[in-house]
Amino acid sequence: MATPITLIQIQAGTAQIIPEQELQKKWQSGKKLNIKLGMDPTAPDLHLGHAVVLSKLKQFQDSGHNVTFLIGDFTARIGDPTGRSKTRPPLSESQIIEHMQTYFEQVGKILDATKINIQYNSEWLSKLSCADLISLCGKVTLSRIIERDDFQKRMIAKEPIGMHELFYPLMQGYDSVVLQTDIELGGTDQTFNLLMGRTLQEAYGQEPQVIITTPLLEGLDGVQKMSKSLGNAIGLAEPANQAFGKLMSISDTLMWRYCSVLLNIPDITLDRMQQDVALGISHPMKIKKEMAHAIIARFWSWQEADAALAQFEALFQKKDYSQAQEIMLSSHIQNPLWIVELLKQLGAIASSSEAKRLIESHAVHVNDALITEFNTDVRWHSGMIIKVGKHRIYRIM
Repeated sequence: MATPITLIQIQAGTAQIIPEQELQKKWQSGKKLNIKLGMDPTAPDLHLGHAVVLSKLKQFQDSGHNVTFLIGDFTARIGDPTGRSKTRPPLSESQIIEHMQTYFEQVGKILDATKINIQYNSEWLSKLSCADLISLCGKVTLSRIIERDDFQKRMIAKEPIGMHELFYPLMQGYDSVVLQTDIELGGTDQTFNLLMGRTLQEAYGQEPQVIITTPLLEGLDGVQKMSKSLGNAIGLAEPANQAFGKLMSISDTLMWRYCSVLLNIPDITLDRMQQDVALGISHPMKIKKEMAHAIIARFWSWQEADAALAQFEALFQKKDYSQAQEIMLSSHIQNPLWIVELLKQLGAIASSSEAKRLIESHAVHVNDALITEFNTDVRWHSGMIIKVGKHRIYRIM
């Protein structure tokens, strides 16, 4: 039986609800609401930043509302201009298909796959005629589109804006018209696009959707939002022990942010925990291990969380390197091997830029020898220990 959720529970962990009074009105109607969350398959992996809004969607799913996870396979061809200082390179159809295939498994780590409506916006957007597009464009003024912050910055910097980018918010908004959405979820960076959904629904004679935004999660660097392309992400498809190690590598300051955004620990509780640390009653390491265990348990499993914690304590407290993540390298792999390629073979990095950042921050060791040069070649062998960051250790088999 579905468990009803309250407005207080919906408000918890959100950044904004626009407008709150309309949410209350919809809630009191007693009908099953149409809830939508859309994501473009612009990358193959989802990460803990995506888990924030997916967890909010799970609340609606658990309460019995009609939940739609919309895959923007058509809008991905345009590329969301949100936060972009330059036009996003277009994705090929094969890239989009490849990325979509990985989404189902990852979304299933948070949502009940048997109780979700999967939609693709290519089903209706690809069928729009030129007349349809002209009609859609007639619903919104150009000044309304270019008032968005990222377009303003690019115009000031004299960076080009592709005509196709102007269509993106219109198409995302039109998704809400087609699905007759009551509530749309998204990160705070999506506010403009979500508001466009309200605008177009009114233009098409529908009751406008309520917008619920969730906070953006900072990546491992504690500065920029979590993004695989920036090398600061924890992927939902990563092994639990690797994700645990990354969580343990974040700063003590960022730890509190993760406790709030990913675990929804109330501010009053966090304040008390911080006071205990300041007074020496609690140690940050103990709290961070509890945080990492709770996050892994929530988005992976309790069993994997227990195993990851045990492995971490064996490696970093008992120095038992037999517990390091074991990697088998083929004898056909070049030897010696460029350190960046070695890190990629280990699965320790997603890009060369991430390797460069780690090396420059003195975060890569091979058999306890610090790697300081980006162009270093390493003669690898069985039993070699490679340390990446504070809390990731690999052993070559």
